[in-house]
Amino acid sequence: MSNFEQFHLDFYQSNYTIDDQEEGYNGYGSNENLRGSRKSQTGDPPPTSAFAPSEMLLSSQSYTGQILQPTYSPSTHLGYADGFDEEPPLLEELGINFEHIWQKTLTVLNPMKPADGSIMNETDLTGPMVFCLALGATLLLAGKVHFGYVYGMSAIGCLAMHALLNLMSVAGVSHGCVASVLGYCLLPMVILSSSAVVFSLQGIPGTLLALFIIGWCSLSASKIFTSALAMEGQQLLIAYPCALLYGLFALLTVF
Repeated sequence: MSNFEQFHLDFYQSNYTIDDQEEGYNGYGSNENLRGSRKSQTGDPPPTSAFAPSEMLLSSQSYTGQILQPTYSPSTHLGYADGFDEEPPLLEELGINFEHIWQKTLTVLNPMKPADGSIMNETDLTGPMVFCLALGATLLLAGKVHFGYVYGMSAIGCLAMHALLNLMSVAGVSHGCVASVLGYCLLPMVILSSSAVVFSLQGIPGTLLALFIIGWCSLSASKIFTSALAMEGQQLLIAYPCALLYGLFALLTVF
């Protein structure tokens, strides 16, 4: 026990003496300065150069812009602008070209006009869908609800013509091309169904008009197929099945 008390006294024993109040005050101030300098040394973060790699230091030194304001690179901006200017229009990317639609419509309306095979070989279904809807709408105005018959006969006729043309031609043809040509050549049938709204076609004048429209549609379709598939000399062979198909649409319109 005595050894413990002796150790306790030795532990707290100090040679520090206070001479006067001013000296003590100065000592206290120096201690505070010492503590403040130690806190500043321990509290300040280390410099970034001590831990950051050399690549980051080089990139930070080369940056000349301001905060939240990146450097302006005119080459990148011009590249994006050139890319947007060179992009095709949205309708053309979707396969809708109004110039080609108009040329195909004029080709159908004028059976004696030579067809452009490069344009007619496209799988454009915008015009055929419009003409099918127009045929169904004009039949509806005449009191005939035949939308299902129009689409059903169109689908079956396209499949039959596709099989026949693949047997007759050397290069072959796609389903989209057959549907596009047959759909565009349905435009004269829309004229026949529109006339059925005004007067009845069940008579000799109506029958003659229906035969004329059937010949018009089949002649236009056979001309386009021979031009697109390079089948010169076989136009009459192609016109016969086309006339059978458009005759079914004429029967829907007349009766």
